[in-house]
Amino acid sequence: MYFSRLIDRYLSEWANSPRHKPLLLRGARQVGKSSAVRHLGENFEHMVEINFEKHPEFKAVFTTNLDVSRIVSELSAITGTPIVVGKTLLFLDEIQGCVDAIMSLRFFKEDMPDLHVVAAGSLLEFALNDIPTFGVGRIHSMFMHPMTFDEFLEANGQMALLKVRNQSSPQKPLPQTVHDKLVEYFRTYMLVGGMPESVVRWVQSHNYLECQTIQDDILVTYEDDFAKYKKKVDPTLLRKTFRSIASQITHKFTYSKVGEYRTEKVQEALHLLTLAGLAIPVARSSANGLPLGSEADSGTQKVLLLDPGLQLRLQNLNLGDISEIVSQILTASGADLVNKGALAEMVAGLEILRYKTPNIRHEIFYWSRTERNSLAEVDYLDARNARVTPIEVKAGTQGGMKSLWIMMREKKLTNAYRCSLENFGEFDYVDSLDNNAIRHVEICPLYALSQM
Repeated sequence: MYFSRLIDRYLSEWANSPRHKPLLLRGARQVGKSSAVRHLGENFEHMVEINFEKHPEFKAVFTTNLDVSRIVSELSAITGTPIVVGKTLLFLDEIQGCVDAIMSLRFFKEDMPDLHVVAAGSLLEFALNDIPTFGVGRIHSMFMHPMTFDEFLEANGQMALLKVRNQSSPQKPLPQTVHDKLVEYFRTYMLVGGMPESVVRWVQSHNYLECQTIQDDILVTYEDDFAKYKKKVDPTLLRKTFRSIASQITHKFTYSKVGEYRTEKVQEALHLLTLAGLAIPVARSSANGLPLGSEADSGTQKVLLLDPGLQLRLQNLNLGDISEIVSQILTASGADLVNKGALAEMVAGLEILRYKTPNIRHEIFYWSRTERNSLAEVDYLDARNARVTPIEVKAGTQGGMKSLWIMMREKKLTNAYRCSLENFGEFDYVDSLDNNAIRHVEICPLYALSQM
């Protein structure tokens, strides 16, 4: 069962471009990379798929030399499938298992530029770090993530609901019944998450417990992978860091909470989890201008996990019982759900990141005051219309916005977003502490972050 993904359009554009380079599809294990490439392969007469984990014997084809004409001829003979320029998609999966195959990609560009070649892997970043000049300028990368809320809605057959939502705006809110239905789907998404296998199981069964079993299996796979990192970091430290992220989401990440390890060791573990796509750092930025990364403090950061469903399963390991959290997600009012649950803030950050183009690795930032005894913090920052734009995850129109007003006053900003489970809307705030300057805030529902 294949559900359409946002990356499908970019893959199609790559395939139809007369100047395509070999493509490297990057992302964490089990986010749907292989399925997306196979879906793309339906547009070709032939597809040759080589999986280096499943069939390590194919590595021998690449070890003799990197003559792509010979490589293509031998792969065609072994698989019994024609590899013809313009008609065949050559897919090299789990390519991190064959460094020589990674090296060959540059020669496909130089010696057979019209052949469509896609490579994918789940621990690619580690292999690429060992060959830093493997193909600069000759290979195109795309980054893939778990399913977004929009993809989740489409998988559940809610295209009509998406269409109505996409026609709404802060000036044109949704009818209440449609808003309520989208909130309910968002609650479900927080529990099921965006790992494709979990979404498939939900569509088939509508059983949360079956989805949790899938999520547990994925987490076991991830933690089994940690043994593959052992040359770099102790797998036990990686496991403890991974689980500590789940207990610290939306808070400044404190290295000492991982355990009795030196800070630099935990930093190294966190770096590897980030490379593997399992952790998403949110760095603090001073936000005095663009680009936001120019004033980022990587030593002060929050860290998100790649998926809300996996986040809840890890919380179950940390806390022993998450039934109260699950009950809150399913039954609390929209205001309570956002105000009391860090999960909504985490999902907002992931959604903001994932609706950006997949052609580069994007960063995400937040703002906080560094002055002593100051608690002001704005959840996320983005660049909109060449200006720094604060994004606050909140519930109601009254209260809870003090940090946003402080930041906007200090940085002389006039526009911001509040993401919540309210309907679309907008309002102006007259800042009496800044010569009655007007701050304009647009309300973007958490279920509509792709429209922000």
